[in-house]
Amino acid sequence: MAYDEHLADRVRQAFKTEKAAFYEKKMFGGLCFMVDDKMCCGIHFDKKKETDLLMARIGEEASVTAMTKEGCHPMDFTGRPMKGYAFITPDGYDLDNQLTYWIKLCLAFNPFAKPGKKRKAKK
Repeated sequence: MAYDEHLADRVRQAFKTEKAAFYEKKMFGGLCFMVDDKMCCGIHFDKKKETDLLMARIGEEASVTAMTKEGCHPMDFTGRPMKGYAFITPDGYDLDNQLTYWIKLCLAFNPFAKPGKKRKAKK
């Protein structure tokens, strides 16, 4: 199953409301939203839980407080949590003000985020 297009539209609108320049990139079987060529947030369908998750790149400092929020969990694609990232279940982003909170947190961290490694093009 693919990611939730309705959630993708909501995230797009949130970025536009915040006047953030972004582009989209299909990754991890989902959709990532890139700001300044860095992964800012994304949508991932969790097959085990059978639900869409909002992936938020918020940094290690913000993660401490974020983990106390409803629906927020450590991001663990491989069974090992990734520092500075969080997965948010629908009960943590269903309301517009909840989604806006996560998008603003992602955008606040983005200037401090390290860009991903560029891969060399195959010849």
